[in-house]
Amino acid sequence: MTEPFRRWNVLPHGKLTEIDDNILTVTGDIHMPLTDLPRRMTVVRLRDSRLVIFSAIALDEDEMLQLESYGRPSFLIVPNDHHRLDARIWKMRYPAMAVVAPEGSQAKVQEIVAVDTTNPQFDDPDVQFITVPGTGGHEAALLVRSAHGVTLVLNDIVGNIRHSSGFGGWMLRMMGFAGDEPHIPKVAKMKMVEDQKALRDQLLQWANVDSLARILVSHGSPIETRPDETLRELADELK
Repeated sequence: MTEPFRRWNVLPHGKLTEIDDNILTVTGDIHMPLTDLPRRMTVVRLRDSRLVIFSAIALDEDEMLQLESYGRPSFLIVPNDHHRLDARIWKMRYPAMAVVAPEGSQAKVQEIVAVDTTNPQFDDPDVQFITVPGTGGHEAALLVRSAHGVTLVLNDIVGNIRHSSGFGGWMLRMMGFAGDEPHIPKVAKMKMVEDQKALRDQLLQWANVDSLARILVSHGSPIETRPDETLRELADELK
């Protein structure tokens, strides 16, 4: 596992893209011993223009200027203790940001950066922080409402990497992060999911959210075609 960065370290990444009125997203790659792992950062703009950064990625200066013109970085969500890579350097760049981690990951995250809260108050009814049931408090998610529908932001409990190839792609498929359809990765089931029924119930609850438009995952492509049915299929994996 790559050690968390101590200085602003920009790895390969794409362009910030606005996918809804109040949501930016960008993807990049982490070089692993056997493959390059795609990763995603999601930026949510609150009603007062404060920004919620979910699973931070250090970007080049042009992209950071674009982000800063979008709003004021105010909340840094480390969605589990495996997503600490850029947390320290983001806090160094924006010292006033409140660092957020789910309760079960707090101790590990605090080895890298002080956690301000496990229950952030955004003061925005359209943005909800969720500690995902069934994960022992280790995994965070966001539910974001806009005029165009609802976006569910997930982290490691769903993988949707497409077009993976070679030995590294085979390995990602075996782990459940890659394939022809979304899955709950095997490594997440083994290391994170402590109560399958509780997680299954949460997936089904999300599937019934009115106007669910998309699911964003930290590793893989957005799920924008029948996201409710995808959640029901994922719930079936936990029977």
